[in-house]
Amino acid sequence: MPGYIKERWFKIIETTGDVTLLVGDLLKSIVRDKVDLNLFLAQAGRIGVDSLPVVGVTSLFVGMVLALQSGYSFKNVFNEPLFVGTVVGYSIFKELGPVLTAIVVAGRIGASIAAELGTMKVTEQIDALYTLGTNPIRYLGVPRFLGAFLMLPVLTVYADFIGIFGGWMISTWKLGIPSMTYLDEIYGMDFDVILHGVFKTFVFAGIVATTACYVGFRTYGGAEGVGRSTTKAVVVSMVMILISDYFLSAFLVAFGIG
Repeated sequence: MPGYIKERWFKIIETTGDVTLLVGDLLKSIVRDKVDLNLFLAQAGRIGVDSLPVVGVTSLFVGMVLALQSGYSFKNVFNEPLFVGTVVGYSIFKELGPVLTAIVVAGRIGASIAAELGTMKVTEQIDALYTLGTNPIRYLGVPRFLGAFLMLPVLTVYADFIGIFGGWMISTWKLGIPSMTYLDEIYGMDFDVILHGVFKTFVFAGIVATTACYVGFRTYGGAEGVGRSTTKAVVVSMVMILISDYFLSAFLVAFGIG
């Protein structure tokens, strides 16, 4: 058992070093090389525009169930559905909006990137790029990294307002809360609350894109290996999103953001 634990620790350290080097290569390529605008726009469309329906549906029903549960809970305690707008607003803007959007994107886009790059790796297309003098990091990694980094915050803001709308629907139609009462509670929140959630999405985007690219570039074992890489990219991204969410929340609260 000690030998196994030692081997696992060495593997974790090695993987951490490899991921750090990959992030360094991505950032250096972004700074030094010209980003292919067409490739970037294509990836931004896949990550952002194509994700709008699933993110919208997820956020809508999250907002609805938040309003429903908080409304009936407060009604049982205070005999009135109080503070529903406050509960929905803080929950959506600070936590559920950024986290659920990142998880949805990890499941949809992270899997797609890992599968695509993994297939190119096992079919030796990436080796062919090296042979042709093309840097795969710049050609394949950078557009996907930038697409996720820039589009995930946009998707999060979109998800926030869809979730708020879902909460408004239930509050006014189901709980009988006046529309202006609900909206006044939303308008009364500080801008730092929104900034708190949006800031997290940049970190989540980096996690999703980096994990998917790293796993994809290191795929081996044919079709079975592609399947393993796809699963690994999604699982690792989701776990890292949830872990980093705690530390980001603690960091932001310590600095008075949100």
